[in-house]
Amino acid sequence: MEKILIVLHGSPRKEANNWNPLIKSLAYSLKISERDIKLAFLQFGKPSIEEALKCLLEEGASRIVVHPFFLTAGQHVTKDIPSILAEFQKKFPKKEFIYTEPLGFHEKLAEIVKERIEEKIKLSGKEIEEKSFEIIEREIDLSKFSKEEKVIIKRVIHATADFEFKDSMVFHPEAISQAISLLRAGRDILVDVEMIRAGINKRFGKNRVICYLSEIEETGEGTRTEKAIEKALSDEKNIGLIAIGNSPTALLKAIEILKDRKERDFVVIGMPVGFVKALESKIYLSSQSFPFITNFSRKGGTPACVAIVNALLHLAFGQGEVRYSA
Repeated sequence: MEKILIVLHGSPRKEANNWNPLIKSLAYSLKISERDIKLAFLQFGKPSIEEALKCLLEEGASRIVVHPFFLTAGQHVTKDIPSILAEFQKKFPKKEFIYTEPLGFHEKLAEIVKERIEEKIKLSGKEIEEKSFEIIEREIDLSKFSKEEKVIIKRVIHATADFEFKDSMVFHPEAISQAISLLRAGRDILVDVEMIRAGINKRFGKNRVICYLSEIEETGEGTRTEKAIEKALSDEKNIGLIAIGNSPTALLKAIEILKDRKERDFVVIGMPVGFVKALESKIYLSSQSFPFITNFSRKGGTPACVAIVNALLHLAFGQGEVRYSA
């Protein structure tokens, strides 16, 4: 059984010795239990290194990896901690004690210092967005996607803080170009719920955003969103984008109505969220011949759907890189 011991110097200020978030983060990264990681302090904090080592051995550890949570290899790292480990190795010759290097210089330390500096400088919305994009592009590989697809996926990840969308997003080959053409032609955007309408950027284009949900009363059969989509597609003649981010039944109804249309002058954005019919409705959407954007996941919802529509609006009317505006 392997255990990990993180050794800190310790501070007389009690709050400065609370490094439990480090244990949680490290356990998550290493995919191990938090119980297999302990903190110890050279001074001012509890437990001491000796106390922590005894505790780990009593828990059955056969190997203990000791990491000095220090920036440089000073006396504590090169003499004090090794001498304690040497004593324990002598007392417990059948146990294995592994001593790692301190933090030392790492390129990510420079990034952390940069972040700490920027935290004290008031950033504009544009600067915050650019920083977010930098982080996204640094942490994931989007090289397999087209330039326009990258714009949309980055916007969805930015809105949801969920990198899974990189692997789950699906684009009909004509969806983005057709959506841009429809928006530039002044076609309307139909949505399933008011929250999506509220989130769509009004600064670009003059496209009307339509939601019929408030006009539908609760009845026995079918959902209100399903009936709202049906009524809108019947009454409105200028709809170009159908953006559904919450209701799987609304998406299924839209597909039912649109799949037999001879004219393919529309794009369906299907991002419903949930456990019942959400994924199934998206898979069904992906089997259609008309243009669509969706994702193969239970995840989705208003933020993801709004991000896609706003990205398309920026691609249609914006200048250069897409800029976010809720």
